Amino acid sequence: MTVVLDASALLAFLLDEPGQDLVDRLLPESVISGVNWAEVLQQLVRRGANIDGCRGDLEALGLTIRAFDAESAEHTARLWPESRAHGLSLGDRACIALGIDLNVPILTGDRIWATAYPNLPIQLIR
Repeated sequence: MTVVLDASALLAFLLDEPGQDLVDRLLPESVISGVNWAEVLQQLVRRGANIDGCRGDLEALGLTIRAFDAESAEHTARLWPESRAHGLSLGDRACIALGIDLNVPILTGDRIWATAYPNLPIQLIR
């Protein structure tokens, strides 16, 4: 079974935060949007981490990074009207759109997603 990771889920794994065990188990079958991958890298750089080799290391563990193309952008934009009342960001919507497109569970640490999208298979990691 494939799952989509939000940046918060992958960061929990990388930073040994609560929820990292679940992400660790599912990493070999995980996909992350290129937008959320950029969020992860930005947070690592902000913390002073060297990101050289990070992608290769995670891909070796099974993570797939999905390019954010024109179709992804269109689907992400279409989610804005229903998500804006919940304050979801572009990155949040990119992740949710990927989960919808792949029809798979979405892992996140952001509790508001389950409220914003109660009919989606959103799984909280903590």
